[in-house]
Amino acid sequence: MSYEHILVAVDLTEECDPVIKKATQLALNSNAKLSLVHIVEPMAMAFGGDVPMDLSQLQQQQFDQAKEKLEALKLKYPEVKTGDSHLTYGQPRQEIHQLAKEHKVDLIVVGSHGRHGLSLLLGSTANDVLHGAPCDVLAVRLIKRTE
Repeated sequence: MSYEHILVAVDLTEECDPVIKKATQLALNSNAKLSLVHIVEPMAMAFGGDVPMDLSQLQQQQFDQAKEKLEALKLKYPEVKTGDSHLTYGQPRQEIHQLAKEHKVDLIVVGSHGRHGLSLLLGSTANDVLHGAPCDVLAVRLIKRTE
């Protein structure tokens, strides 16, 4: 199967390297466009929405740090051309699905922590992305490093 546009959802940790490498390999084999996306979840969502303080400054710092890390990934992986990375606020599932539709993505690649049992096969974000995705989804198994 050949793909034309592959979207890689990254969490900006070192764990995303195997995910990007797998997607890069697929993109090269298919001569496909390769894009990255990172979603910054609003802090109110992370804290359940009942936070009695203004988190806007912390949220902006989080966004700025994510932007720097995404730029570093683009330098590390030159297959991702300038303009083919997306950084946005929101709920990961919704934002990834929306980007996939808007940019005619035919494969979404996400990282997955291999856990036992069908319900734990995919991490919560990977599982969310899978359900209702407008295209194929590839979950790349992430192997936890032992120290």
